[in-house]
Amino acid sequence: MRIDYEIKLGFKDVMFRPKRSTLKSRSLVRLERTFRMLHTQSEWTGIPVMAANMDTTGTFDMALSLSGMKLFTAIHKHYTPDEWKRFMDTAPTGIEDYIAVSTGTGQDDFEKLTAIFTAYPRLRFLCIDVANGYSEHFVAFVKQARKRFHDKVIIAGNVVTGEMVEELLLSGADIIKVGIGPGSVCTTRVKTGVGYPQLSAIIECADAAHGLGGLIISDGGCSTPGDVAKAFGAGADFVMLGGMLAGHDESGGELIEKDGKKFRMFYGMSSATAMEKHVGGVADYRASEGKTVEVPYRGKVENTVQDILGGLRSTCTYVGASQLKELSKRTTFIRVAEQENQVYTD
Repeated sequence: MRIDYEIKLGFKDVMFRPKRSTLKSRSLVRLERTFRMLHTQSEWTGIPVMAANMDTTGTFDMALSLSGMKLFTAIHKHYTPDEWKRFMDTAPTGIEDYIAVSTGTGQDDFEKLTAIFTAYPRLRFLCIDVANGYSEHFVAFVKQARKRFHDKVIIAGNVVTGEMVEELLLSGADIIKVGIGPGSVCTTRVKTGVGYPQLSAIIECADAAHGLGGLIISDGGCSTPGDVAKAFGAGADFVMLGGMLAGHDESGGELIEKDGKKFRMFYGMSSATAMEKHVGGVADYRASEGKTVEVPYRGKVENTVQDILGGLRSTCTYVGASQLKELSKRTTFIRVAEQENQVYTD
């Protein structure tokens, strides 16, 4: 046993320090970025905000809406090949630039991936998603996927430490998902005691990834536009959102009404709700590591996206970044004292 005494920080532990700026308006800030992928050497251009691959956010309807704004959606893994066929046969040209096919790491998952990519070779992105990215089996699956789908951009995760980011990149991944337990409907930290404060995880993992030419996604922990900005300021290349994109017309989850108000169900993919829906219940060897909540119905997702991007542009003007690419270089974080933090988070 050992204890790491170095301080690790989450989003609520810091604020941006403002700096002089030559920008006259937040409308001048450019949020689009262009990335070159490590293994395929292909390029991607868009606004690097992603809908999480949860069945309550990573839906086909969400993808259609977000792609029109040049945002990305990791489609959840529970769609069947037939459902993919119906979607792709009617989807607009160019949708392949803003969606990923998500998968687990079983043999059935690999066979389903093969069927989808064989039917639609223009699909570019593959998201290999597990709760614990530290297993040898997961690394082996990433290597297998790179060998079989050599022309696809591979997203893999989740991890929270630099050494595992490096291993996954060297095993064939292009983009690493970073985050264990920060999500609003994730209870991994409560059930297992495992986790890593998200801001520090981003800083350390971005440093490791960028040294090898890879990219990272900050996955989880953002509840406000300011948190999204902090994730980018800390060095994230993409930011993945779940709860912030839940509750909309394009979101999944049952729509219910209580006392004349509408809500949508939102739940973690390791919750009892998700496992009951997709695999018939929680297996007797494990515990549920997610919860189910009711999110107020929020209409079209476009309005929420505008609020998020408006906040991000405003952050850039406060620190003098004319484009999102410059934000991390212009960022100085101020640690918030414990007493101040209590006031700040209320």
